[in-house]
Amino acid sequence: MSQELDFVRIWTDGACKGNPGPGGWGAVLESGGHRKELCGGDPMTTNNRMELMAVIMALQSLKRKCRIELHADSQYVLKGMTEWLAGWKKKGWKSSSNAPVKNVDLWQKLDGLAVQHEIAWHWVKGHAGDAGNERADQLANQGIASLAERGVACQ
Repeated sequence: MSQELDFVRIWTDGACKGNPGPGGWGAVLESGGHRKELCGGDPMTTNNRMELMAVIMALQSLKRKCRIELHADSQYVLKGMTEWLAGWKKKGWKSSSNAPVKNVDLWQKLDGLAVQHEIAWHWVKGHAGDAGNERADQLANQGIASLAERGVACQ
């Protein structure tokens, strides 16, 4: 008899002040009436790396295989996972132009985490009133603030 998987809704976002520059990531996870918020930052990074880190950290926080509805405003993350990943792997982590895939370290980590779950990937328009996305954006900015200010809590 197979056990039904826990269902988790996740919203993720990344932010960067300058690109590259100080960056932050945020994630909101909801399951069974429970809510978890995560954030963090990096003093010198890019927006795309922070978008990837938000998803990675959200998935790393899960303790077992889950059925996930993941919402992100990053076309880079969504297309990477749903359109580009198989080709990159087939070509030895080279892009369609045969250049090395940017952020390959994070893509490989995300790929390893994603295969442990059943994930439905959803794009949401950023800054358009989606409550989960708005909160993930606030958390990403809190991640940036945590780099400069003592007492700003993340995670």
